[in-house]
Amino acid sequence: MDKYDQHYSAPSFWDKLKKHAGQAGKKVVYTALLAYYALENPKTPTKAKLTIYSALGYLILPIDLVPDFIPVVGFGDDLAALLLAVGQVATYINDEVRTNARNKMQDWFGTVSVDDRDIIEVEAEVVESARKSGDEAAAGKSN
Repeated sequence: MDKYDQHYSAPSFWDKLKKHAGQAGKKVVYTALLAYYALENPKTPTKAKLTIYSALGYLILPIDLVPDFIPVVGFGDDLAALLLAVGQVATYINDEVRTNARNKMQDWFGTVSVDDRDIIEVEAEVVESARKSGDEAAAGKSN
């Protein structure tokens, strides 16, 4: 993933997401927004930001493992990269990051319910990753 960080820029991110939000779907968009707003969070450390840059850079690239124009599966590899990155930086995804992401989702998709399956699935991944990070940190402290 590290080789993709050089392809990230905020204008390119917003351009790609705005143009392809409907095609990419709520799960991809919400995950990308969580990553973006975690990147903007001043409490997110540089190492975590590098992870995010790589995932967002991969999203921005027009050519990737599965071309984005392929219906249904085109953004699957982008989602996998985003979920991996978000999972690795889950402890930096706080309520402010979530609120910013949901507000932007409403701008693009209209009212987004807290019961939206796609958002619930992404949030479950984030919570599970944060829990695992906490468990690993606690295990490291006890050794």
